[in-house]
Amino acid sequence: MTRFKAFGIHLALSSAIAIAVVAAMLFVWYPGPFFAAMGGNNLVMILIGVDVVLGPLITLVIFNPGKARHLLKLDFTIIGIIQFAALAYGIAVIAEVRPIYMVFTVDRFDLVAASDIKPEEVAKVTNPEFKDVSWGRPRTIAVRTPSDPNEQFRVIQSALSGSDLQTFPQYYVPYESMAAEALRRAKPVDTLVKTFPSEMEIALRDVGRSAADVRYLPVKGRVKDYSVLMDAKTGAVLGIAKVIPW
Repeated sequence: MTRFKAFGIHLALSSAIAIAVVAAMLFVWYPGPFFAAMGGNNLVMILIGVDVVLGPLITLVIFNPGKARHLLKLDFTIIGIIQFAALAYGIAVIAEVRPIYMVFTVDRFDLVAASDIKPEEVAKVTNPEFKDVSWGRPRTIAVRTPSDPNEQFRVIQSALSGSDLQTFPQYYVPYESMAAEALRRAKPVDTLVKTFPSEMEIALRDVGRSAADVRYLPVKGRVKDYSVLMDAKTGAVLGIAKVIPW
């Protein structure tokens, strides 16, 4: 086997693994617009760098067809360990910043990543529905402002350091319980239709509604902000339009 053939085989195997991981990202952790909103492109580049590029390049550099078979096996074992460790790191980074909730917060939605929620706050959760951090697709929920003045002050202090109300799971509630409030805050999509006519035509067609039957609220992501489309009568979330809401 030549050096370049070994490189090609290793590259093909690494690419297959990367495709499987990216597929899981797209269909489970980062479905639809969540991928771009949470900076999925950057995460994919990390994965490609640590898996698709690193391992095959090491093979290309150190592979020597003249080596004894047992030494070649040792080389590939070491390369495999290095690549597995790098891949595990890449997946860990991707898992940490995956969106687990789209939270209605006062007058908007926020995408909350797994790393945004502190374990000490999870420990205060009494509703079993929000006790565990999900490994599945992001869920649409809502958060209530705490009634205790001391807790309100603590949330405000936390917001100054970047952790706002949506990162306090002890105040999470099902979205349905606050859909009416979300609808009250929502706006007609007329402005979006005028500003982004082609994008909104596609978005409205995807949700099967006319502009008159839809309202919207902004959703803040880690990298990009989009528009959540809602039923104008019930406040139910219909989908997300990839248009800037501001």
